[in-house]
Amino acid sequence: MVKEKRYCIGIDTGGTYTDAVIVDKTSGSVVATAKSPTTHYDIQKGIQSVVEQVLSVSGINPDDIGKTCVSTTLATNALVENKGADVALFVIGFNQRLEVPAVAARFVPGGHTIKGEEVEPLGINYIVDGVNELKNDVEAWAVCSSMAFINPVHELVAAKAVKLVSDAPVFCSHEASSRAGMKERASTACLNAQLLPVMQKFLSGISSALTACGITGEVLVVRGDATAMQMQEALTHAASTIASGPAATALFGAKATNTTDALILDVGGTTTDITLIKDGKPVVDTAGMSIGKWETHVEAVEMFTVGIGGDSLVQLTSGKPMQVGPARVTPICMARAVPAPETWIGQDKLSRCIAIAPDVSQERIEKSTILTCLTKHGSMTPHALLKHLSMAEITFEQELKKLLHKQDVIEIGFTPTDALHVLNKLEIGDRDMALSAANILATIEGCTVEELAERVVRQAERVIEETVLRHLSKREIGGNLAGYLANREENQLLQITVSLNVPMIGIGAAAPFLLTNVAKRLNTTITFPDHFAVGNALGSVFMAETTC
Repeated sequence: MVKEKRYCIGIDTGGTYTDAVIVDKTSGSVVATAKSPTTHYDIQKGIQSVVEQVLSVSGINPDDIGKTCVSTTLATNALVENKGADVALFVIGFNQRLEVPAVAARFVPGGHTIKGEEVEPLGINYIVDGVNELKNDVEAWAVCSSMAFINPVHELVAAKAVKLVSDAPVFCSHEASSRAGMKERASTACLNAQLLPVMQKFLSGISSALTACGITGEVLVVRGDATAMQMQEALTHAASTIASGPAATALFGAKATNTTDALILDVGGTTTDITLIKDGKPVVDTAGMSIGKWETHVEAVEMFTVGIGGDSLVQLTSGKPMQVGPARVTPICMARAVPAPETWIGQDKLSRCIAIAPDVSQERIEKSTILTCLTKHGSMTPHALLKHLSMAEITFEQELKKLLHKQDVIEIGFTPTDALHVLNKLEIGDRDMALSAANILATIEGCTVEELAERVVRQAERVIEETVLRHLSKREIGGNLAGYLANREENQLLQITVSLNVPMIGIGAAAPFLLTNVAKRLNTTITFPDHFAVGNALGSVFMAETTC
């Protein structure tokens, strides 16, 4: 008789941290939780670290883990930070300009009618010529044919033709969309193609980490519409994971509260993701989500995201108000081998310090003048780095952008996480380093270090509040009152009181410090359920609990 495996493990990989939680499926109780930095340069390393931690804390034998449930914001972050693959699109049977998320698009004769009948033969030579022309400039391919959701044969043949000439992955629109709308289907295909390498890297890291930890069995991945899919399906339907993290957020919020309607806010390192639950369930946008300016056919939880989190960069610019976000950096208190802040930090171009990432190969260092300089002279600001190098500023910026894209370098700066260390509200990093940086910035601002830290936190709160108001005012009344309402206390002639009609639920380690005052200003309540710091990892388990 085969022994029934009693436990499930949930894993959530975000832009800053990877969380893990082990749940006893019999009682539904949480056995152990753990957090570990997400290691973008070697995704397996961070996942394996957090799994090893949670197994060690729980004392559970890996053989007793029956199922692994995974959510991630890596797909979302890749699109937000423009770190997806460069994609070329073949448009079949639709000779009109399409604005799509691709670096190149080529028209190909072919396509079908609404009855599935061939309009004209597929122009295979157009595809082969296009691949030969573009294959050195792109990392993935997308194919979208007219009426492919009725008859996909031209897309299937085109994909075969691409694979004969190129080793890069290819994605067809009919794999993700069964509805009309050439632009939306083309955008959906391109976004899937963009994310194929990202998800291949992530899921390979998950698989290798679980194997290294001795965990076997089924692996489920959270879709953006709050349902589950097998890991192999996630490889070919990468765009379905775009809202995976927010979906897990909504699932946790729906399960962890007794209220039927609520606003769920997940404060991460890179972003704050906001979702809704109604009648105890996540609200899903069945019409297809918008990703930036791109309309798609990807079903996902209704969500809105703002580039504010614990690791948002604080920038002081002469003559302008303090800015927090949307750029994400490594907090000074969490950075390793960063120079003393008083030697580099300041306003304008001195807000960031560039450091070489761990484990960068010697071969890659020798190929980059920037990496070579950092290896020789140590970490420094972009301004100081440019002074060391004999290159034009535009060339420098382009190479630095590529290195950041490849995660060969990291950016370090003062963040809300540092501010919370200054205020003695967090103790996960080096407070002395945060204080050193705060002293310099406070001198520039003409205030105390505590006042500076409070200003940083208040600004982060204000951005989150404005995002909530912007979305809800647009959703409920179609207007854009957010900017006015967020600054309503500065109006001398008119007093406006804003109240949310639903409670808020906070998720993420920094949530209590950045959301409590937001809830007060919006005249609503906020709760932080048990295990809120690893809510998404737990939400991924809730997604699969019926099969776990």
